[in-house]
Amino acid sequence: PKEPPADGTSAFTLSSHSLLTAINKTIYAVSNDDLRPAMTGVYFELEKAGLTFVATDAHRLVRYKLKDVKCPKQDSFIVPKKPLNLLKTSLPDNDDEISISYNSNHLFITHGTVELSCRLLDARFPDYKVVIPAENPYRMTIGRQDFQSALRRVSIFSNKSTNLVTLNISGSGLQLTAQDVDFSFEGNERMSCQYNGEDIVISFNARFLIEMLSGTESDEVKVELSTPTKAGLIKPVEQDENEDLLMLAMPLMSN
Repeated sequence: PKEPPADGTSAFTLSSHSLLTAINKTIYAVSNDDLRPAMTGVYFELEKAGLTFVATDAHRLVRYKLKDVKCPKQDSFIVPKKPLNLLKTSLPDNDDEISISYNSNHLFITHGTVELSCRLLDARFPDYKVVIPAENPYRMTIGRQDFQSALRRVSIFSNKSTNLVTLNISGSGLQLTAQDVDFSFEGNERMSCQYNGEDIVISFNARFLIEMLSGTESDEVKVELSTPTKAGLIKPVEQDENEDLLMLAMPLMSN
């Protein structure tokens, strides 16, 4: 196809490593639902204070902020999943400078002599800020890899269509439970955690939690909750001062 003209573009730069990190931390949460086209890409939100990447499929949401990127103006656009997957395989994971320019229809990404262009999604991204709870008072801190491994083990016993795993948190203990009533399977595992809050029983899609826990390198994560019917937040305990990662999962109703 003919190269689109780069007319009336705005531009900014960031490192190849930063762009790759942002793609890897968000792309798994992008929706595959073509009936909601706005959610089938990653939302780029440009502000004077930095660049924010958001992805959601209505069941979970990931917001990743880079505070050290200088954007030309307040703006936003949605980049489809496919070109982002292409960038994942073609960009080097180093500090090379990447130039990003865009207009109302297209995005242009330049690295050295290589240029990628793609059409932006012509859709309005949902107001993601209203979904993020302002204050989730109950806080659990737990080892990321231990939590992820336990979820993997217990979710083997979950119903294959829902992947539902229940977290029962009280005192300094977390009990994970999954069952598949159709096959009379049940699995549970206890582990220790640090917890401040009322005892709570809340269920999530284990696959979503496992993917989210892969989206951070932090040794420990904070899980912030309020009630069994409201969104839970996962945040890394340790992260670079120039980045801010927040992951949100909607709970599932358990019988």
